[in-house]
Amino acid sequence: MNFLWFLSSYRSPILDKVMQLITYFGQDLLIIVAICTLYWCIDKKFAYLVGFNYFVSGLLIQTLKITFRIPRPWILDPNFKPVTSALSGATGYSFPSGHTQGATSFFFTLSLSSKKRVVKIVSVITFLLVGFSRMYLGAHTPKDVLVAMAVSLLVAGFLWQIKDVLLDSKNIFLIALLLIITALMVLTYGVFLIQNAQVDLANGLDAIKAAGAGVGFSIGFILERKYVNFKEQGLPFSQQLLKLIVGLLGAFLLKTLFSFLLGKTVVGAALEYFFLVLWVIYLYPLIFEIFLKLKDR
Repeated sequence: MNFLWFLSSYRSPILDKVMQLITYFGQDLLIIVAICTLYWCIDKKFAYLVGFNYFVSGLLIQTLKITFRIPRPWILDPNFKPVTSALSGATGYSFPSGHTQGATSFFFTLSLSSKKRVVKIVSVITFLLVGFSRMYLGAHTPKDVLVAMAVSLLVAGFLWQIKDVLLDSKNIFLIALLLIITALMVLTYGVFLIQNAQVDLANGLDAIKAAGAGVGFSIGFILERKYVNFKEQGLPFSQQLLKLIVGLLGAFLLKTLFSFLLGKTVVGAALEYFFLVLWVIYLYPLIFEIFLKLKDR
């Protein structure tokens, strides 16, 4: 907490806004939009790698959150005040940092894949800044940020080393099955803790969402590779842009529908993120491929 108090002494309205902007680069919404853009329009294989990193590290981070159940800094020290704008994005427990995990998973994978030195440097600086912004805003302690960063770096580095195995068509079912089992274990663990009142619903929902997303990604990975195998490029820019906008709109409507119908419940959170990710990975590419075939007739 001493470091957070030290940072709080340097806050200013302008710096608050800058740090809030930086922290958005670790927001799950922005990461998912980035994955959608890559997957639907730019580089499907790279998007798969980012997805594996994001969902695997996310499952690990969320498991740590509901296991250690460390409160946010302003709960640990009632005299400490975070930047107000950071409160809406500070869901669940404090340790480890979910924003740091998201940013590190995405931008470290980007740095590994790029051959341009400037991209590598900017990518590393970006996830480091996201981690720092979480501490400046008062949402996380250094321990929260450093552990999240370490876990995400280890996962990203390991998956990068075995990327050829991950994307080999022969291994589709095995890789997906391992991720499904992992996600279901996290789901079972989270539900158990919530039902036994060891974790309250508000702090446990992020783990349930991560589990639902992990299952959706795994099943979508199998179905898309096996039965769709769409081409992400080849269309004029205007049509690519339209494809992206329609897909994102569909994802938004799907998420809104599940939130409206099922609310903030364990079942609702799991199904919402299961179908959201399944839409991104399989359902929307399937619909788009069908549309292109009908258009060509």
